[in-house]
Amino acid sequence: MQALEHITVLDLTHMLSGPYGTMLLADLGARTIKVEPPGAGEGTRKLLADSNDYARDGMGAYFLTLNRNKESVCVDLKSEAGRAVFLDLVRRADVVFDNFSAGVTTRLGIDYATLSEINPRIITCSVTGFGQTGPDTQHPAFDQVVQAMGGGMSITGMGDGSPVRSGIPIGDLGGGIFGAIGVLAALTAREQTGRGQHVDISMLDAQISMLNYMATMHLMSGHVPDRIGNSHFVHVPYNTYPTRDGYIVIACIGDAFFERFLSVLEHPDLRRPEYARQPGRYADKAHIDGIIAEEMQQETSAYWLDKLRQARIPCSPVNDFAQALNDRQVRARDMVREVTLKTGETIGMPGNPVKLSAVEEPAYTCPPSLGEHTDNVLRDLLGYDASQVAALRADGAIG
Repeated sequence: MQALEHITVLDLTHMLSGPYGTMLLADLGARTIKVEPPGAGEGTRKLLADSNDYARDGMGAYFLTLNRNKESVCVDLKSEAGRAVFLDLVRRADVVFDNFSAGVTTRLGIDYATLSEINPRIITCSVTGFGQTGPDTQHPAFDQVVQAMGGGMSITGMGDGSPVRSGIPIGDLGGGIFGAIGVLAALTAREQTGRGQHVDISMLDAQISMLNYMATMHLMSGHVPDRIGNSHFVHVPYNTYPTRDGYIVIACIGDAFFERFLSVLEHPDLRRPEYARQPGRYADKAHIDGIIAEEMQQETSAYWLDKLRQARIPCSPVNDFAQALNDRQVRARDMVREVTLKTGETIGMPGNPVKLSAVEEPAYTCPPSLGEHTDNVLRDLLGYDASQVAALRADGAIG
């Protein structure tokens, strides 16, 4: 039994933030029915679809990853008959998840106020750039827009350089993660109240939340933090250092770790009495980092990581994708999973980071072809007969 297998999600999402949120729910066992417009389907179906490197079976890496474990139903939400089909689905669903621009669900007549009249237990979740309230709800936003507005870019990059976005799209992914959390919270609340509710997720809100203690520090002091590259504003040494064949991270948090570090890097200039305590090290951070960087380049990453780990100093290699995805700990945690496509070919993709002790890790199903499950869902879930399905298809309400 999977944790969410009793839950049915109607997935109206597109691109990245919404599909990532519903992917997480699908990975946890929710029956996730992707509701797509007839014709081209969801926009990312074609993204990278023609790439020799990043496409398989006519689907690009975006769609392959984000839509595993899902079903696909084609419904034209802009037609009266198609909307009626969707409302029938709502009557039997638990969650409707979208990442349309603010106001779109109201214009389509599928907003929470409307859907809750049909199914009082329904939970709706909308992930938008700026949320459903406030003066900027109608501004368009994608990942880097909210990364920039949320403050994170201002502290990312080297001190003498320009602001840098996160290498992974945390603006989009953060919205999807918080969307999934919001849905799970609403499902838990429904167990107590018997009623659903709307979950309003702003990607900008998510970025502000992830500023966390650094935001509190600013609000307490008024100080605006600068970009400091890979170093830390408290701990020394805490940085990325070049070795003979790559880069490693060393993170000495506190005086005890620095004392251990001295047994690894026996450099006389690091044994100054004032360096024994954090304030003295921080006051001379550039000098200490310079010594460490020079010494680290004399040996390989593997050499230093072995010595540092023996001394139980927090450290790691700076892995590229190939190294990260083949790391023994990553593999041991099933964080690279094989998914078999309809062609019989298998592809690897990231696994689910949520590990539950009472359920087995599910086998991932391949992403659906466009409208693959339309007939089955309408027949089995809604009880439509063959003539009803045929009439809807002839009318263009379904695909």
